[in-house]
Amino acid sequence: MGRIVVTDRAGERHEIKLEPGDNVMDPLRELSNGIEALCGGMCSCATCHVFVEPEWAAKLEGAQDDELELLEETENYRKDESRLSCQIEFSDKLDGMRFTIAPEE
Repeated sequence: MGRIVVTDRAGERHEIKLEPGDNVMDPLRELSNGIEALCGGMCSCATCHVFVEPEWAAKLEGAQDDELELLEETENYRKDESRLSCQIEFSDKLDGMRFTIAPEE
């Protein structure tokens, strides 16, 4: 088991435990100031947008074209930090990953 550290939209930090293979999006839906994830993780909306801290973003596989398209259309897109949490699968190398939930659009 590992953990991620997320700052929600209200600025509160949460430490969340995950197992390798877990989708990062799922526990973020449970936070009071978390994400909406309207499409349920199908990579067809951007309501699970997060800003991954740069040192952690470098450890993630690159975004696929469909994810990148959705992110680039958001008002808060950050080239080297924006990701859809539904597209991040937790692994041991991501233990301790830090990110912030993007503002609601």
